[in-house]
Amino acid sequence: MDYLIFGLIAYLLGAIPSGLIVGKLGYGIDIREHGSGNLGGTNTFRVLGIKAGLVVTTADILKGTLAVVLPILFQADVIPLIIGLFAVVGHMYPVFAGFKGGKAVATSAGVVLGVNPLLFVIMLGTFFLMLYLSKYVSLSSMVTGIVTIIVTVIQQEYGLTIVISLMTLFVIYRHRTNIKRIINKTEPKITWM
Repeated sequence: MDYLIFGLIAYLLGAIPSGLIVGKLGYGIDIREHGSGNLGGTNTFRVLGIKAGLVVTTADILKGTLAVVLPILFQADVIPLIIGLFAVVGHMYPVFAGFKGGKAVATSAGVVLGVNPLLFVIMLGTFFLMLYLSKYVSLSSMVTGIVTIIVTVIQQEYGLTIVISLMTLFVIYRHRTNIKRIINKTEPKITWM
C-alpha cells in the first residue's frame, strides 16, 4: 500500500510542469511552442533566459528530491529510490501537460540528491566538465549518467547502480533526437562557457 501511495505522490510531484508554469505565469508564453518544444530546464534557458532556466531547473531537481525524502520522513515501508523513479516518469509523461514532459535529467539528479548528496556533487562536477569540453547539454547529460553508474559500481552501491542505470536509460532514450543531431553536427551548442 505504501508503494501505491508514495508512488502516486511521487508521480504527481514529477508531473508538475515547472517550465509550463514559469513560462505562462512569468512570461505569458507556452514554452512548448518555442525552441525545442520541451518542458525542461534547457529549453527554458534558451527561450526565457537564465533566471527562468534556473527556477525551472531547481524546481525539477527538487521534485525528485522531495519524492524520495517524503517516504523517509514518514518512515514508509518502501525503497525511496524506487519511489524516485515514479517522479522521473511523472516528469517525462506529466498528466498535467498532456503527457509530454521533459527529458528527466534534473528530476533524476534530484532523486540522487535525496539519497546520496555526495554523488549528486560528483554528477554536477561531471556535467559541467563535459559541458565545458563539448558545449552540448544533451551529451553532457548522457555522459553524466554513465559516469554516475560507474561511480556507484566502484562504491559497490548496487541498488543505486540499478536505479541510476534505469534513469540513465530514460535520459538516453529521451535524447535520441539529440543524438542524431550530434552525429549530424546540427545540435545547438551553448555559447556562455
